[in-house]
Amino acid sequence: MKSLLKGIVLLFSLLLISCGGKEEKKKEGFSVDRQKTTTTKTADVTEDAGTKASERIDLTNKGVGPIKSMNLNSEIDQAMAATGKEVYDQMCLACHRIGKKFIGPAPNDILKRRTPEWVMNMILNPENMVKEDPLAKELLIEFNGSPMANQGLTEEQARAVLEYFRTL
Repeated sequence: MKSLLKGIVLLFSLLLISCGGKEEKKKEGFSVDRQKTTTTKTADVTEDAGTKASERIDLTNKGVGPIKSMNLNSEIDQAMAATGKEVYDQMCLACHRIGKKFIGPAPNDILKRRTPEWVMNMILNPENMVKEDPLAKELLIEFNGSPMANQGLTEEQARAVLEYFRTL
């Protein structure tokens, strides 16, 4: 019995010795091992070298949405522009500031850079524009992935906002 007990103690001792002894050395400081990632640009996003999407002029793209063509009067409809300012101040001012980049691009001189159809479609249909329009995709990237919220404006309200943009 004593020899059996000695054998068991010896066996457990050997197990303890064989399992122990590994000592992990802690590294000084903080380190993070990261894997290198590769990025590829999608083929449908066009980019002029060095020009931000918000500054690029594209007067041919009509965008994706319900507005296919639009004719603007040579004179600005002041009553419609006043209504547009009210809608803009209520629905758009949280993200867009006149004359400066904010959460979204500045609306002043937008009609010198975009077609009226594109602007209207962006106001009325921002989700599909960001999915399907190359320029809207670039704007999303430029503005840190902050998509434009659909404010649920009617075509009449969007048209009034567009008229207000003409006054800026």
